[in-house]
Amino acid sequence: MRSITHWPINRYPMLLATALVGCCVWAQDTDSAAGPAEYIGLESCTSCHIQAGANWAHTGHARTTLQLPDTPQQAHGCEACHGPGSRHILDPLNKATILRFSSTSIQPVAEQNARCMQCHQGGQRLHWPNSVHERQQLACSDCHNPMARLSQRGLLANHDINDTCFACHQQQRAEFNRRSHMPLPEGKLSCVDCHNPHGGITEPLLKTVRVNDTCFECHAEKRGPFIWEHAPVRDSCLNCHRPHGSNHDMLLDAPRPLLCQQCHSQLGHPNDLLTRANLPGGSRPDARLIGRSCSNCHAQIHGSNHPSGIKFHR
Repeated sequence: MRSITHWPINRYPMLLATALVGCCVWAQDTDSAAGPAEYIGLESCTSCHIQAGANWAHTGHARTTLQLPDTPQQAHGCEACHGPGSRHILDPLNKATILRFSSTSIQPVAEQNARCMQCHQGGQRLHWPNSVHERQQLACSDCHNPMARLSQRGLLANHDINDTCFACHQQQRAEFNRRSHMPLPEGKLSCVDCHNPHGGITEPLLKTVRVNDTCFECHAEKRGPFIWEHAPVRDSCLNCHRPHGSNHDMLLDAPRPLLCQQCHSQLGHPNDLLTRANLPGGSRPDARLIGRSCSNCHAQIHGSNHPSGIKFHR
């Protein structure tokens, strides 16, 4: 047999390819010899993860998997979520041998979420696919702690719903600290009263089809129908109001009367834009525009059912 040093140069690629194929076949045979991962049981998991096992025993997931399993998959305890653990025992330092739920996990977010969706599908998660949170690669474990105690509502990763949302939505946190705001900091509302964080048919994940429908759930007196309707009110509450908070009265988008004068700027009425340029030198604005501004007379600005309420006076 000739030495490799005497082989023609054009045969080297063929020799290298043959060696690589042999290595791949050996690797496949080794993996197949190990066989598929198998379930090892809760006792095997807790023999190493003692503290985690003690904490997990008080969670809602423990009650479901150990006491009231709905499917054979749920009856596997820890492995119902993390997957079969036989390979994890053989190589505990290899992070690929078992599914881990964290932002540092090597498993893709889609794979982590798919494991949660095995049980938590439908219902409020019906519109999770292609929702803004799903598109942003948000993992279930970014908001939820599957190891949280049963008494913790929603198994949240933070203290409560609002703190969980504010971890990402810092702009909304600042708006709720403004002078006029929805009563969320006082504990009378939470983010999920208006939004469904698990998906919706609107981009802001509203629980209703329209912004107005969300507002009308609490502000039913503004719903109507009215004989005389105010067009911007009928279109969207956000034409005049900020949904979370504002430094202007009543969560308004701008101070009165400037808010009204953005649309109503006709002459012959004391509603000229009250800027320095429009005020005669040394004069003061009409007293009727001070305080409640236009709504001092147009009191039913959201709509009127009075036969003579075309101007929203009554």
